[in-house]
Amino acid sequence: MNHNTPVPPLSPRPLRHLSEVHRRVVTAGRLRTTGVSAAEANEQCRPGGPWQQILPGVFLLHPGPPTSEERLHAVLMYAAREQTAGVPTQPGAEEPHRPVYADAMITGLAALTLHGFSSTPPLPSLDRIDVLVPRMRRLRSAGGTRIVRTSALPAAEQVTGVPVAPVPRALADAVTELTDAGAVRRLLTEAVRGGHCEPAAVVRELSNAKLLSRPHVVDAVDSLLAEGRAIAEDRLYRMVQEYGLPDPVWNVDLRLPGGPHLGGLDAYWPEQAVAVELDTRAPRQGHREDDDALWSEYARKREHLERLGITVVHITPRKLRDAMDQQATVIRTALMASGDRDPAAYVVVLPR
Repeated sequence: MNHNTPVPPLSPRPLRHLSEVHRRVVTAGRLRTTGVSAAEANEQCRPGGPWQQILPGVFLLHPGPPTSEERLHAVLMYAAREQTAGVPTQPGAEEPHRPVYADAMITGLAALTLHGFSSTPPLPSLDRIDVLVPRMRRLRSAGGTRIVRTSALPAAEQVTGVPVAPVPRALADAVTELTDAGAVRRLLTEAVRGGHCEPAAVVRELSNAKLLSRPHVVDAVDSLLAEGRAIAEDRLYRMVQEYGLPDPVWNVDLRLPGGPHLGGLDAYWPEQAVAVELDTRAPRQGHREDDDALWSEYARKREHLERLGITVVHITPRKLRDAMDQQATVIRTALMASGDRDPAAYVVVLPR
């Protein structure tokens, strides 16, 4: 048989129970299970043929360009250890097939687009799709697919039926390849402003990826942290208003009369001696010692204030975002309990 010999298009019979996209994109291994040999598959992929091989061992069963959905599944089929999960429908019926992509997930710009970012290119515009796999997998980047390796895979999130890296990890993998400071800043800002994640989670992933030594990334992180604190403060203001809490004094410093500085607070109720402090710590240089030192500073300030009879409520931006009602209850309880405590030491309250 040669390329001039007409060959009727193959139609793998057992594939009719697959989902629509998996009738169009299949692996060489699945073709073999349906009786299509490697030689037959290669013949179908001849120039002008009805099929095409778009990645090593992955075939597109039509001649046109792949859709974005087909590209995503092709990348995952190439990178993952594909397993099959069958769920019986009714007695005597065939089991529907859906692939379970083990140890692989979409990351980088494609993942951010799937998460709904507006500052990333649409999937058809991406020349390359990044896929995250364990470090020990023997794979190479190929055909518009970039293999990204990690020693510890995060838990994937399912987006449109595709396993996708969480936003902080996808951001770090995208930023690794970006040199434009404006693009990096836009991505990080949208991650926080869009409510996808908190700044600390982003900075932690950037630190793990050893990206905080790049000047344009450091500048973007500074903007990110300022943005994150502003958003957290705004949520704190809204919480006080929406849940009917008494108005505190905002952004103040406390001092002992004629004595030392006690520290800054985001909100303070002088009559009840209740303070709120937002925890917006983030690992800036990737050193555990720095993070521990900052936490120790928080703890020392809190202990000092509580020895003076001041109740300190420690709130993270994530708690304000995900459980504002619970945080309002905590503060309300602290305010109500103030009458049962010994009077607090007199402190001077100054604007910060």
